[in-house]
Amino acid sequence: MKKIIEGLHRFQAGYFESHRDLFEQLSHGQHPRILFITCSDSRIDPNLITQANVGDLFVIRNAGNIIPPFGATNGGEGASVEYAVSALDIEQVIVCGHSHCGAMKGLLKMSKLADKMPLVYEWLKQAEATRRLIVDNYNHVEGEELLQITVAENVLTQLENLTTYPIIRSRLHQGRLFLHGWIYSIETGEVLTYDPEVHDFVSIESRTNNSEYKYNLHPSCSVGKSIYGIRDVNTVKNSPTETVTQSTNPNPNPNLPRSNRLSPEQAQRIYRGSR
Repeated sequence: MKKIIEGLHRFQAGYFESHRDLFEQLSHGQHPRILFITCSDSRIDPNLITQANVGDLFVIRNAGNIIPPFGATNGGEGASVEYAVSALDIEQVIVCGHSHCGAMKGLLKMSKLADKMPLVYEWLKQAEATRRLIVDNYNHVEGEELLQITVAENVLTQLENLTTYPIIRSRLHQGRLFLHGWIYSIETGEVLTYDPEVHDFVSIESRTNNSEYKYNLHPSCSVGKSIYGIRDVNTVKNSPTETVTQSTNPNPNPNLPRSNRLSPEQAQRIYRGSR
């Protein structure tokens, strides 16, 4: 606590004094332009890694950067999302996962959590869609590689979960909202972003100019390909072996909500895990 209190005094005497006009403006209201959803992990600081100013980011943090599907729980995540988009009129949303995520490690070993950390166990049930996807599609992968893939798939699942919120769906339809998936590497400081054109995470600099997140990933597409080495977008697009299949049936299961943004596989991933 001594270090924290000393830091508080330095803030008040240094940064606050030199930015007093900014804080005076902020006292009259907030106008953040980005909703930043990330993990509670102490090694991640959204303002630090983006070099954003105070008031720029509206932040939601929890174990595993999880946003439960609409109606799945009455937690604060949904209320914060709704407030950010409806009241603050935010137009950009980032879901940021990270390397070495303890929540994702726990998700891969759920049976060991029930007795030791029952509250964590109950919370991670909200990421069942991610866990089921990993179990069903990546049983040939293990260790650190599996964890990295889980982090990546979980970011995509949370982006999909966001689209189950009425305010999100409405703003996406109007073209007034854009979703982004990031993965932050603690050891390198590097950030990968999801590129819908190549169906993978790539460096922000090499991503295509299409700023809207397209929900057309298929579980058979390994999003972990670029985690250990960033793929060049142009190389991927020109590769004769890289093919992406598109579904022709928008809703094979009549019990699942219709969506022109979710593939049938993604709808299964979301709603099978949350109902």
